[in-house]
Amino acid sequence: MKTALTIRNAEVVLPVKTERTDVSVINGRICAIGNEIPDVGEVIDADGLFLLPGIIDPQVHFREPGANHKEDLHSGSCAAAAGGVTSFLDMPNNTPPVITRQRMQEKKQLAAEKSVVNYGFFMGATPNNLEELNAVENVCGIKIFMGSSTGDLLVDDSDVLEKIFANGSRLIAVHAEDESVLQENKELLKDISDVRIHPLLRNESVALRATKLAVRFSLKYQRRLHILHLTTEDECDFLRTLPRGHRISTEVCPQNFTLTAPECYEQLGTLAQMNPPLRTAEDNIALLEGSQGWNY
Repeated sequence: MKTALTIRNAEVVLPVKTERTDVSVINGRICAIGNEIPDVGEVIDADGLFLLPGIIDPQVHFREPGANHKEDLHSGSCAAAAGGVTSFLDMPNNTPPVITRQRMQEKKQLAAEKSVVNYGFFMGATPNNLEELNAVENVCGIKIFMGSSTGDLLVDDSDVLEKIFANGSRLIAVHAEDESVLQENKELLKDISDVRIHPLLRNESVALRATKLAVRFSLKYQRRLHILHLTTEDECDFLRTLPRGHRISTEVCPQNFTLTAPECYEQLGTLAQMNPPLRTAEDNIALLEGSQGWNY
């Protein structure tokens, strides 16, 4: 990394506006923004270009260890850097899953050797690894799969889930799908093999019920909660009812702003299949409006 750099004439994306201005950087830190700052180090003319802060991607699924033929920490981090992502937080549903301090240390060592950007890792929860969850050092949070998805991590017993919320202090991130409702839907639809039933298997009730349970435990134990990949209007409506001062955040993946069911399943088949699934245009609009309006 260059020790000093001045970028001139860029369209700089600032917290509340975009402005044509200059930026200087010393030792990797922005030290000045403005049209009258002096040159430091190398000078780059960025006329006609946008200058954005490095993006933090809080949920990636790089496939190392266990499925390096799909992607590893080097190839994934190179792709991140190419897209302006300077830090990522990776999930634990690898093979084997990252559910112990030893496996976490091994994954960190791989990242230290291979990643070209900043990195952090979630620790995976199981029904019986609470001691490991609370003893592991330097992780961004605990990942709980409340419903079955990719990999074999699953915590679907409400008593176990409550125990995790009640013991410890680090952030909990949940894949909020209710396993019992999911299994009921699978039984009802077991004779249908059409991929278009995927949103019916993992319907709005599957998402809402899990989200409500995680929120209840978060409020009860004042535990920091992050709800991953929100997908439904029902969840948006529910989250708007929460009291101020809660410790709950959420996120929406880009596809749930732009892609819809059933159209994408009809056009793309299994390429449109993901958990939680694509929803309707009405859900997408509610998610977009919610992401713009929540600020407490």
